[in-house]
Amino acid sequence: MRARTLVSAFALTALLSGVAAAAPKPAAPPVATAQQVKPRQVVAGIAQAIEDRYFDPAKGKQIADDLRAAAAKGEFDALTDPRDLAQALTRRLQPLDHHFNISWPVEPPPEGQGPGGPGPGPGPRPQGDNPFEVRENYGFRHADILPGNIGYIDLHQFSDIDFDDPNSGARAAADAALAMVSHTDAVIIDLRDNGGGSPAMVGYLTSAFTPKGADIYNTFHSRRGDMSEAPGVYYPHPRLTVPVYILISARTGSAAEALTYTLQTAGRAVIVGETSGGAANPGGPVPAGNRFAVFVSQGAPENPISHKNWEGGGVQPDVAVPAAEALTRARILILENLAKADMPDDQKTANQWALEGLRAENAPPLAINAGDYVGAYSGVTIAATPDGLTYQRGRRPAWSLVALGPDRFTVRGEPTRRITFQRDASGKVVALDFTTADGPSQHMRRGE
Repeated sequence: MRARTLVSAFALTALLSGVAAAAPKPAAPPVATAQQVKPRQVVAGIAQAIEDRYFDPAKGKQIADDLRAAAAKGEFDALTDPRDLAQALTRRLQPLDHHFNISWPVEPPPEGQGPGGPGPGPGPRPQGDNPFEVRENYGFRHADILPGNIGYIDLHQFSDIDFDDPNSGARAAADAALAMVSHTDAVIIDLRDNGGGSPAMVGYLTSAFTPKGADIYNTFHSRRGDMSEAPGVYYPHPRLTVPVYILISARTGSAAEALTYTLQTAGRAVIVGETSGGAANPGGPVPAGNRFAVFVSQGAPENPISHKNWEGGGVQPDVAVPAAEALTRARILILENLAKADMPDDQKTANQWALEGLRAENAPPLAINAGDYVGAYSGVTIAATPDGLTYQRGRRPAWSLVALGPDRFTVRGEPTRRITFQRDASGKVVALDFTTADGPSQHMRRGE
């Protein structure tokens, strides 16, 4: 039987935990001092929450029993500052499940919802978008077209999509970013600073690059049943053949790992960077008394192709490079492949120039004699700065030049422009040619 569609992160939290999900709230303001707590009492509440809610009942009970035993031995007795206790318990629990996290202080739970106790069951969906997500454009920080016609999306969180709402802000933000890169020859999705979020956004973005209804979506197993990460609404204009590259780091976690793992396993993305964080099991914070809450994993994903997930080990990159170098490495890989593609000559030239410019920008600068080039050329001024040569026409902003070889330069960040200096028989620079990848060229004599 097909698992139910996972329509939203809110629905997932409600289904798995049995507590009405609520929109995230801003963190409590920092406190100058913290009241002392009784560690054994706190640990008892946290252990009970884990035993009651962890997706694997047997493992949850074992974790809870081990915590109780440690508390009974007095291992936490000295940690009467709740902040220290929260940190110590988090460090102890995270190796067992990368989503475990102890928070303090949190707002007291509503009346009738004791530590780890039964909740009222799924309630109505919160109305309206979270203002903090709206302010952050639902995680979509940047969408751009990079040289070589490479689409780039920088995504810092996976905001929830209400598939029953045709005006969902998160879906509109995703659609806008995807529209921005809809005519590119490749797409890069940057998840290096993305710690996760809603499985609903995972499903929707996956559907932008895969066939509708493809059996590639994770299924979440929980105490209360199974749910699929397939979206409630599929992206209407999927790009099924465009090359996709995903950038990851050790900070990439949870839902960000889900998108990475799903597209990698389906053979639809090349993963570049460092091994991700390894937090696969979704859930949510559970009140544990004394203003503590514990994030408890209340489901575990299973991929239909690998029949596994990435918990603990993380998603392994196809191309392993330091995270800081991942974008450059992905761009070079894309441009190298595009150089082999069948396309019009002007586009091939633009791609080749983009590749040469990118390599030059990221290589040690070539040694040049700046004095050979400095001067005026038919309304253009070539000047020397501590960072190298610049090209300026009239009052227009100056371009920074990058040397490609003897007398050959490109414009930093604009590799479809080339400046080639010409020498006379004695070796003196007497002119420059300004050329663009689509053909136009201007010849400018020195001193005119």
